[in-house]
Amino acid sequence: MILDTLLLTGRDVRALLSLEECVAAVEAAFRDQAEGRSWPAGMLTVHAGGGGFHVKTAGLVRERPYFAAKLNSNFPGNPERLGLPTIQGVVALCDGENGRLLALLDSIEITLLRTGAATAVAAKHLARPGARVATICGCGVQGRIQLRALKTVLPLESVRVYDADRVRAARFAEEMGKELRLDVSSAPSLEDAVRGSEVCVTCTPSRHAFLMKDHVAPGTFVAAVGADNPSKQELDPRLMSSATVVVDVLDQCASSGDLHHALDAGVMRREDVHAELAEVVVGRKRGRRSQDEITVFDSTGTALEDVAAAVAVYQRAQTAGAGLAVALGE
Repeated sequence: MILDTLLLTGRDVRALLSLEECVAAVEAAFRDQAEGRSWPAGMLTVHAGGGGFHVKTAGLVRERPYFAAKLNSNFPGNPERLGLPTIQGVVALCDGENGRLLALLDSIEITLLRTGAATAVAAKHLARPGARVATICGCGVQGRIQLRALKTVLPLESVRVYDADRVRAARFAEEMGKELRLDVSSAPSLEDAVRGSEVCVTCTPSRHAFLMKDHVAPGTFVAAVGADNPSKQELDPRLMSSATVVVDVLDQCASSGDLHHALDAGVMRREDVHAELAEVVVGRKRGRRSQDEITVFDSTGTALEDVAAAVAVYQRAQTAGAGLAVALGE
């Protein structure tokens, strides 16, 4: 017996899963992880010329167990050189009981949505509840998702944005200000952008630390999103060591996130990490503990988020009759 596999495009993903729904799905997955209803996440990275590939895997054990494997390529030069997206790939969603391939989903939208959603979950627990001023550093596609995600959990009123490309930053400010009905302005420097902010998200392909300890005021929540492999870095190790650090996956961040660089610099030990996000979500570890502490979320992107988003899309697709059903085994 050969059963159909559902093919779901990026357009399908956008139509079937809102950012708010993805935030809820990702938070539920972190809760599942903390309560023992998940399989350990894994990652394999391969470097290749001007970019690289990674495979991330995880599973959720609910009334029906699911397993997902995401193959992503990441080539930062693609948009400028070839007009292609930086990130391309596919998510394979399987039945965790019998191994059946349930769906193949475009991974661009899944990755964008779940990365923003993870920041929103972290901000909910680690930012000041009334935070109204935010900075977005990195005005690409992910920067837009990050701002939209923050807006779902915080009462933002003012946003400063910074990008090495001034034209892109200005366009981001104009377009996102209109979309979200916020005061969004392009800052001439990173220091100007961060000054007075209560929340700062870094989502760049940087290979060197640029957000320094002296830039960040007491009480700020920082989400470090860009350093998703060992060669990338956004945060000053001294900033990491002076903050309350929460990670998505400790082992992963210790080898590929901004935590990795703080460990290598000798200013932090693994035991200095306050918590994994799953522990904070279920209340096993406290999130923000004071108004003045600096909190950092080191987000390297766990496959737990991918499987949560993929399951949500797949279930909605079944209800809506969306996607293309194909018999891959024929």
